[in-house]
Amino acid sequence: MLEVYIDGASAGNPGPSGIGIFIKGEGQLIKISEYIGETNNHIAEFTALIRGLEEAKKLGSSLVSVRSDSKIVVASVEKQYVKNELYQPLLQQAIRLTEQFDLFFIKWIPDNQNKAADALAREAILKGKTS
Repeated sequence: MLEVYIDGASAGNPGPSGIGIFIKGEGQLIKISEYIGETNNHIAEFTALIRGLEEAKKLGSSLVSVRSDSKIVVASVEKQYVKNELYQPLLQQAIRLTEQFDLFFIKWIPDNQNKAADALAREAILKGKTS
């Protein structure tokens, strides 16, 4: 099983944003830190989910457990519904990706259990601001 920790961060809302993904399990230990431009925090969180799922798929895993400190992302995936239409395309893309795994789980975790992904997301913002 792959454990995929995800986080999105924005310096301002909207503002410079980054995503952080920390993947462990099945002999993998992967850290991804990417600047995604100017956007809001929720879009950054959904983008981190999509990118994390894409990476898990590349690794060929059939069992994926995503951990996120974003209540909106976790609730939206669990209910397969998001109130704000702005996030609907991102949710649909994430759901299509989850359907490619034999087993998929998503769980909300508190910030203090998501420090690796958070640090990667913040690092991405700094990289984006300096480039």
